[in-house]
Amino acid sequence: MEKNVKLKDGSEVLIRELRKDDIDRSLAFFRGLPKEDRAYLRVDVTKREVVERRINAMESGEVGRLVAVVEGEIVADGSLEREIQDWEKHIAELRLIVAHPFQHRGLGLLMARELFAMAASKKVEEILARFMAPQARARSILERLGFHQDAILHDYVRDIDGAKQDLILMRCDLESLWQKLGDFMADFDWQRTR
Repeated sequence: MEKNVKLKDGSEVLIRELRKDDIDRSLAFFRGLPKEDRAYLRVDVTKREVVERRINAMESGEVGRLVAVVEGEIVADGSLEREIQDWEKHIAELRLIVAHPFQHRGLGLLMARELFAMAASKKVEEILARFMAPQARARSILERLGFHQDAILHDYVRDIDGAKQDLILMRCDLESLWQKLGDFMADFDWQRTR
């Protein structure tokens, strides 16, 4: 999957699957994020072995990873991680991060759209998002897309500094996500360029 898309401001971005030769680009992306963005990442993706594991995990087909690339550099990273237990196979977890210079330009929505299409192709019915309580912006975006809070696990996870944080679980059915996302996409007339 590869798509050249135009953002709200007219700039072009390539959205494609993460590849084995993206290790250095992925490391540069995550290492270049401000500490406040890295503080809430589930794993330390500034380590080469962690990035290699993330890429290798795609081989099972249960994990799909997309990146947005501009001039050979990754500017956004998203994943859809499908549960492997039979009783959860209809659920996948969404993870998405966009570099600051590309926020508020529609890239997050374009990436989400592609991840939701990936979910539909894998017959996923519900999307789950987990994040730490201080990530108010993530919560706001997810609520706008139709996610609802299912649970808060108090002091359940630790941030990069070791401080305990509440873990928030939100989810939404894929059909509702498509509807909400369609409404948002119409707001800025995005287009595929090739």
